[in-house]
Amino acid sequence: MLEKMFKLTQNKTTAKTEVIAGVTTFMTMAYILAVNPSLLSDAGMEKNAVLIATALASFVGTLAMALLANYPFALAPGMGLNAYFAYTVCGAMGYSWQVALMAVFAEGIIFIILSLTNVREAIFNAIPFSLKKGVSAGIGLFIAFIGLQGAHLVVSNQSTLVSYVDFAGNFHTQGICAILALVGLFITVILYIKGFKGSILFGILATWILGMIMQAVGVYVPNPEAKFYSLYPAWGMVDLTDLGKTFGQCFTADFSGVSIVNFIVVLLAFLFVDMFDTLGTLIGVATKADMLDEKGKLPRIKQALLADAVATSAGAVLGTSTTTTFVESSAGVAAGGRTGLSSVVTGLLFLLAIFFSPIFCAIPGFATAPALIFVGFLMVSSILSVDFNDLTEAVPAYLCLLAMPLMYSISEGIAIGVISYVVINLICGKSKKITPLMYVLAVLFICKYIFL
Repeated sequence: MLEKMFKLTQNKTTAKTEVIAGVTTFMTMAYILAVNPSLLSDAGMEKNAVLIATALASFVGTLAMALLANYPFALAPGMGLNAYFAYTVCGAMGYSWQVALMAVFAEGIIFIILSLTNVREAIFNAIPFSLKKGVSAGIGLFIAFIGLQGAHLVVSNQSTLVSYVDFAGNFHTQGICAILALVGLFITVILYIKGFKGSILFGILATWILGMIMQAVGVYVPNPEAKFYSLYPAWGMVDLTDLGKTFGQCFTADFSGVSIVNFIVVLLAFLFVDMFDTLGTLIGVATKADMLDEKGKLPRIKQALLADAVATSAGAVLGTSTTTTFVESSAGVAAGGRTGLSSVVTGLLFLLAIFFSPIFCAIPGFATAPALIFVGFLMVSSILSVDFNDLTEAVPAYLCLLAMPLMYSISEGIAIGVISYVVINLICGKSKKITPLMYVLAVLFICKYIFL
């Protein structure tokens, strides 16, 4: 049955490998169950309701990706988009969270239409091969940077923006977390080199277990005020009836006093960021998994984009911000995931997390950090496929790679890459390489910076 549904042999994988990959992806994404409710509660939403909605939206989206497209890509409410939802739309602009949810729902409907009319597929295919490699490498640096932050190895600094952690100054919290993350990274790398199946997942579990041992002997000391919590998993269940506090609330939004122009601006902002975050993630993860064909196209891209669009609207109805394809899917791909079976496993774990969320929420950032840092290395190697002798191809790819971690956004990296590719090739007399759609994308990105 599994062979027939997911074509395991054709994709050169096994059920065991797919299960390990699915668990690995979930472990690297589980933080969203804790982070998303925390962020959206600042918009006035009830935490438990958002947690249930987050898990259900992730389950629905990931399962849709598995069954519609047979890809090992997992979906969840996207970071960045949830912050924009809470702090810009509901904060600075002063709209209710119900209005914000309606904007997300409308965005999903538009995406469904665009997916059915081949628009998003055409955009994916219009991006040049060199830029696709740059996107993949840029995502590698981006998730490595996320991992370094989760490990507390990289911290903010007023004079240099970022710096390394003061190991001695906060040894029992930041310091020991950073050290454990480094130990976990070495464990992961060594096991991977030795050909150990499930090396990335084992690295996460080993780092977490070491952390619990450090807490038991008093080396790691929880400090909830500084957001350093106990590493021991707790037992407990959430109140499932809380979902009623967010479910369907997008349809009850009060639009009195809401300017149609401002609502369209909010809708377009969600639309732009989600579209190019998703495209960037699909490009990056698919490139790493060698899923692109000889023309740089992704088979079944329409189904993948449709699954993403359905997840966005479903998530808004359930009560969460934009649900999108997660870059952490690359961890599962690195662990060998190649089919939708991996996604089914990840989706089922999200469903299970509703009932045992305190356990999954206990997975600390420093334990998943080694996986993200190492997967970043695996992805950044794709830049080697770019022809650095042709600067009209190499420089846009480089700028794309550079922008993603420094601007903390996949979509911004794609924007910089597209604009620079069109400008450089046009001025250097190589306009024949530029497709009409690339011109359109460049103009749209420039307009975004001017008007949004």
